[in-house]
Amino acid sequence: MGTVILGIESSCDDTSAAVVRDRRLLSNVIAGQEVHRKYGGVVPELASRAHQQNIVPVVDRALKEAGVSRQEIHAVAFTRGPGLLGSLLVGSSFTKGFTAALGIPMIEVNHLQAHIMVHFIQSEISPGPSPDFPFLCLLVSGGHTQLVLVRNHHHMEIIGKTIDDAAGEAFDKCAKLLGLSYPGGPHVDKLAREGDPLRFTFNKPRLEGFDYSFSGLKTSFLYFLRDQLKEDPNFIDQNKADLAASLQRTIIEILLNKLRKASRKTGIRQIALAGGVSANSGLRKAMEEEAGKHDWDLFIPPLSFTTDNAAMIAITGYYRYLEGHFSSDDTTPLARMYF
Repeated sequence: MGTVILGIESSCDDTSAAVVRDRRLLSNVIAGQEVHRKYGGVVPELASRAHQQNIVPVVDRALKEAGVSRQEIHAVAFTRGPGLLGSLLVGSSFTKGFTAALGIPMIEVNHLQAHIMVHFIQSEISPGPSPDFPFLCLLVSGGHTQLVLVRNHHHMEIIGKTIDDAAGEAFDKCAKLLGLSYPGGPHVDKLAREGDPLRFTFNKPRLEGFDYSFSGLKTSFLYFLRDQLKEDPNFIDQNKADLAASLQRTIIEILLNKLRKASRKTGIRQIALAGGVSANSGLRKAMEEEAGKHDWDLFIPPLSFTTDNAAMIAITGYYRYLEGHFSSDDTTPLARMYF
């Protein structure tokens, strides 16, 4: 029979529900929100309203695709935070009502830890082995950039983090300067494949330890474009691919410099990548090259597990269920939530 966990993810603008039986993924349904594109970013109020419309049909479809009835579910895992408070409230409120009706436990999940836990999902698209403990995970998304030392399924330590902007935020904001639509990161990635990554040079931070910074790069990119446009108003249009490639190379170099340093310092060669920016083709290729140079055992998630999804919530909930880590019905969502 196995342990069946329903996962609910609603931290930002994707409403998702997934079902796992033990570690095996049975379904993973995601409903996006196109309404935010014309605003150049996620509008919290619109996001929460869309979650209210999507949550019931998404859960219903996830159960049907999994071939699981409500009575077979042992617990419901939900994203408690971090995220947009209005969006989180929709997921947590649904979970409270659903579990109360069935008399089953609810399990709170940290969204960032869940991104790391995708490496323990068993599915047709991820049939390979999972990392051995301890391992280092480079967690890169639109809102967070962290180096995490993962000691076991429940014990994770942040050893490095951004002190200002996240890598994904740098991608998106610089993409906007290039006239690319939101979200900008995928457009930069696509353009970079056609450009010369060595054409332009931008500032990189000089921070001790394992912490990151991307605000200086963003400012450097802005001032460079400003100066070039004074000389040639068509500079961006004529050099867009090279600009994207050079920007992407710089961000990747910043990320990997700290990861290499952390691996040397800790002696850990089990290395994982996670988060929305882990979908970037340049980063994935660079990670593979680094793994070859330094004899890393590298774990890169399938593309469908890089963005926000409920499969990562469900698998995290599964391991918390085994330990009896349940939440009370007065648990409230947290816009900011730490390990």
